[in-house]
Amino acid sequence: MKVLVRAAFGAASLGLLIGTATEGLAQAQAPVSLFKVVTVKDEVIIGLNAQEIQALGGPEKAAAGAIASALAGRHELTVWQYAVRHSGDGKLEVAPLHPIGLLAHDSLRVEPYSSPLAVLPHD
Repeated sequence: MKVLVRAAFGAASLGLLIGTATEGLAQAQAPVSLFKVVTVKDEVIIGLNAQEIQALGGPEKAAAGAIASALAGRHELTVWQYAVRHSGDGKLEVAPLHPIGLLAHDSLRVEPYSSPLAVLPHD
C-alpha cells in the first residue's frame, strides 16, 4: 500500500513539474506577455511585447516589477488591455481590446498572468 501511495505521489509531482515547465516554455515563446493589474477598485489584464518590456527597463523575468517601477516613476503608462473573445473559427483566444492609460496609485499591484488560450499580438 505504501508503495502505491509513493508511486502516486511521485507521478503527481512529476506531472506538476512537467506542467510548470511546459507553461513557462509557452510563455517564453509567446509574442505578448500578459499581466494582471490589480487595484482596490478593479483589475485589468494587459499585454506587453518584449520590446515594450525592454523599453520599461526590465527583462521578461522581472517584467511585473519593471511595469510597476515605470508606473511609479512616470505616474502614468499607456498599455494594451486584453480580453477573451471568440476567433473567426469559434475558438476562444486572448486578444488586444484597446489601449488604456494606467495611473500610479498606492494600492496598485502588477502580477504575471497566464492563460491556456492563444494570445494575439497587438500593433
